[in-house]
Formats: sequence, C-alpha cells, structure tokens
Amino acid sequence: MSGLELRDVTKRFGTFTAVDSINLNVPDGTFVCLLGPSGCGKTTLLRMIAGLEEPTDGSIVIDGQDMTPVPTHKRNLGMVFQSLALFPHLDVGENIAYPLRIRGIDSVKQRARVDELLELIHLSGYADRGISQLSGGQRQRVAIARALALSPKLFLLDEPLSALDAKLREAMQVELRQLQQQLGITTIVVTHDQREAMTMADLVVVMGEARIRQAAAPVEIYRQPADAFVADFIGSTNLLDFRTDGAGRLEVLGGVIAGLQAPDGLGQGRISIRPEDVHIASPGEGHAGTVTFVRDLGGTIETFVNIGGTTIVAVTTPRDRTGIKAGDPVGVVFPPEACVVLAR
Repeated sequence: MSGLELRDVTKRFGTFTAVDSINLNVPDGTFVCLLGPSGCGKTTLLRMIAGLEEPTDGSIVIDGQDMTPVPTHKRNLGMVFQSLALFPHLDVGENIAYPLRIRGIDSVKQRARVDELLELIHLSGYADRGISQLSGGQRQRVAIARALALSPKLFLLDEPLSALDAKLREAMQVELRQLQQQLGITTIVVTHDQREAMTMADLVVVMGEARIRQAAAPVEIYRQPADAFVADFIGSTNLLDFRTDGAGRLEVLGGVIAGLQAPDGLGQGRISIRPEDVHIASPGEGHAGTVTFVRDLGGTIETFVNIGGTTIVAVTTPRDRTGIKAGDPVGVVFPPEACVVLAR
C-alpha cells in the first residue's frame, strides 16, 4: 500500500498509556491533521511516526515497508516543530541548505535547490538575510523550506503555527495547504486548533484519551460526529440528553422531536445539533423557551434561550434579524434532519 499505515501502535511510559492501539491508513498525498486536546497523545504519535519515539507495540509502515526499527534519518521525512529550530548564526540560505550540506551535496546544487525553495515559499532574494531580520511568518516559511530541502516522502509538523498571531496564523494555514497541494506530499500536522484542522485537512483524526475517536473528512467530522466527545470538541454544538418513549421517539427537554427516531435498543443518549441548525420560532412552535441574551457579532447573531433550565444557542445571520431581545418568549425548533443521535 502506498502511503502511511499505523498498525496497533501503542506507546506506554511506565504504567501510563500515552497512545493506545492506533490503527490508521493515510493514502499517499493526503493532508492529515491530528487534532485533540492537550495530553491526548497526538504529539507522541507524531514522534513515533518520525522515529523519535519507539512504539511499545505495533508497527509503522511507509509505502509497504515496516519502518518501525528504521532510524529517523533513514525514513525520508521532513519535520517542522513549534520552536522552528532555525540556526540564528546562519543566514536564510544557509539554514535551508543545512540538510543538503550534511548529506555532502555539492555547493552548486545546494544553491540551485535553495533558490528553488525560496521561490516556492515566496521569499526569492532572501538567501543572504539574517534570521533575526525576518518576521514570524517568514521564519515559518524558512523552516518549512529547510524541511523540504531533501524532497521528503512524508512531511511532519507539530503545532507549526501556534506561535503566530491569529491573522498571520490564518494566512499561513492557507499557504501551507496550497504548498502541500502543489507538491502532493503526504503531510501530517499536529494541532489543537479545530479551525486550523478544518481549514487544511483532507483527513481529520480526532484524538481523545490516547485513542482515535474519529477519522474522517472535515465535513463528516462536523456533521456526523461519532460520539459526544467529537461533537463537543469540533466547533460549537448543543448536546441534549434524551430518552425514548414507547414508540421509539426521542423525548428532549420535556418534549418530543417529531420525525426523530432512536436506533433500535438505544433507550437513552444524547443528541447533537449545531447552533446554526436551531430555529428560533414564534411562541407555540417547538419547545417553549425564554431568550436570556442576544449577542450581535456583526456577521452572525447568537441567541441564547433557556428551556427548563437548559441553555440552547442558536446562530443566525443579520438578514434573519428578528428584533427579539432578552426576556422574550420564543419557540425553539430542532429540525430532525440536523440532529445527530449519539450514545452516552
């Protein structure tokens, strides 16, 4: 199989399991984001793929070859970490050329490759600049170029954009994705930023408590979360407890959601419904509630509604502005097609 395959990969530190029986297939050329909260095992997993940590159990296969015992420098991969680790005493060109120099590649070919990479990252003419003269985004690009100098088969990045300010981080997300598409290189990025993962990835791998909770395309992760952890971690959602009545209908917040059925054998659980899918209606429609707060964010409006002690959030656009305010009675409608039924 072309690409990366993880087979029952586990990492234990003493009695602590940092990564627990991970199985994952990554087709060649895929952009993957390992996403999850701090301590979920995503960086440890990346380090095992890189050969910087040895799995306790399991195997790491690249292009059909078991690379588990192979040292990092023989795995044909490029790495960028949060610190970037650029050499301050070397200029931009020398930083990018460093992996070429230590491989014994002659200076003429080094210079040609540096010029090629500088053009690729839109920093042509910067070869003689000092690292201290660069902005945060430019340093990020230089680190990426250095990691790509040897044309790696696999490109690994650990929280590469976390040190940048929000505006620059968003711009770099687009640049990194465009670069990956241009090169067609299999790329794996570790991040805790949902927006970053949803923006860049072909495949989002959500991790929690050392395990993969769901691995799917961004839209599927958002619209069809596998469990309450994924639903709650990805974006914003309303998670509501339910029980089923004798007919299998879901009772939520003291009322029934018409047209929504639970899977056979599931007597209770939770539903997830995104704020943009909740409809604020006239009193008497859907569930009765009272508006507690309205937050106008310019591009969107968030309406907070209390239903029997539970707060529901609905998001609308300015064109749907209704003039409702705190204290107004409203109806809240949960469209059944937008509700995802989850086990507890």
